[in-house]
Amino acid sequence: MPAFAFDNTYARDLDGFFVPWQGAPAAAPRMVRLNRPLAEALGLDAEALDGPQGAAIFSGAEAPDGAEPLAMAYAGHQFGGFSPQLGDGRALLLGEVIDRDGARRDIHLKGSGKTPFSRGGDGKAAIGPVMREYLVGEAMHAMGVPSTRALAAVLTGETVLRDQGPLPGAVLARVASSHLRVGTFEYFAARRDDEKLARLVDYALRRHDPDLAGADMPALALFRAVRDRQARLIAQWMGLGFVHGVMNTDNMTISGETIDYGPCAFLDAYDPATVFSSIDRGGRYAYANQPRIAQWNLARLAEALLSQLDKDTDAAIALILPEVEAFMPIFEAAFVEVMQAKLGLAAPDPGLAQRLLDLMAEARADFTSTFRALAADLRDGGDRAKAQFADPEPLRAWLADWRAAAPDPDAMDRVNPIYIPRNHLVEAALEAATEGDLGPFEALLEVLEDPFEARPGLDKYALPAPSGFGPYTTFCGT
Repeated sequence: MPAFAFDNTYARDLDGFFVPWQGAPAAAPRMVRLNRPLAEALGLDAEALDGPQGAAIFSGAEAPDGAEPLAMAYAGHQFGGFSPQLGDGRALLLGEVIDRDGARRDIHLKGSGKTPFSRGGDGKAAIGPVMREYLVGEAMHAMGVPSTRALAAVLTGETVLRDQGPLPGAVLARVASSHLRVGTFEYFAARRDDEKLARLVDYALRRHDPDLAGADMPALALFRAVRDRQARLIAQWMGLGFVHGVMNTDNMTISGETIDYGPCAFLDAYDPATVFSSIDRGGRYAYANQPRIAQWNLARLAEALLSQLDKDTDAAIALILPEVEAFMPIFEAAFVEVMQAKLGLAAPDPGLAQRLLDLMAEARADFTSTFRALAADLRDGGDRAKAQFADPEPLRAWLADWRAAAPDPDAMDRVNPIYIPRNHLVEAALEAATEGDLGPFEALLEVLEDPFEARPGLDKYALPAPSGFGPYTTFCGT
């Protein structure tokens, strides 16, 4: 059995926050793909794991020495409605390891079978959603966005039934700084368990913000740190045209990492009202709403922390409400920095950035291609950017003002990807993987692992969806 140097603080320090649980047996586990570089960065034996033993471990069927598999308890607001008990209904925390850089990392299984939190589901995952999370999470990491990462994808040898019919069953092993969520705090706040909330605040600070562990008001210090991380994260999402699709409070991490790539997608044509999720009929989680929803989620975290701030609720609200309200200015400042970098400017110019976004929205210009075209045109005087606009005339005045600011095209190319997980390419790769052909997945992943450097022969990966692709819809669930 391959060795893992587990050091499981969640299991050791937070009794009562989880249910010890073993993954379901897998009929015929088989490794689909091991992320060898990540395994090695975690101090694991990639050679030993890339085969039957690794498949058995990462399917959840066998626990290696030192693992303490458990299903984590949490609650959550889902599309605005509160569910007091959600928890890991199809997932297990296998354990924690210290990577080669000295950072603590969770190893977590998704699709490993029913747990006490399953709420009637089968606890399993299908190969398509597993490979989506692998693909998009690794792409986000390559683009510099804090994210959970895929360690392995394993076929279980079983068939799962979904709306599309019978599909190959699979498990994703993913890695994160932790799996603490806003919903973790909501779970104990809903039960008025102040003792466990205090332990959770202490644990979260020790794990993610050890320099704040001695703060006079630990809960307030934690909230500020989480708020600031989320503001930066959402600004990065917005700068890449990323739409998470299901920003429930159980999908907002304390670490500031992107988690749960269900109905996620990337903009082709720039439209701030874009929604990709099949169940988001009201547009709650539309692209442009993501900052507002992040603030709403943080307000739920603030509510969960009130008892840790002051015994008098009104006094606690007075302490934390200004911190919640500070989110939007912090996000806006972070987004200004993102746009400054995307436009290659030496100084921020939010008015110039917003003018471009307004023009792009009116023309439905391709979000990713426009910024790369602007940099290319700076180098050779071309008109690639104008080609993104059916009527380029309104762009002329903006281009003159932007060029007068002496933008740096090389700086732009360092932050504006040429290759993103284009929705039509992702779907093609997942459909092929479902049929047992990993070729399109492997080819796309290789491109996305180096998203900023243009390479010959890869033109199709830089193009938006063809006109026949139609409106794109994604679905929750695995």
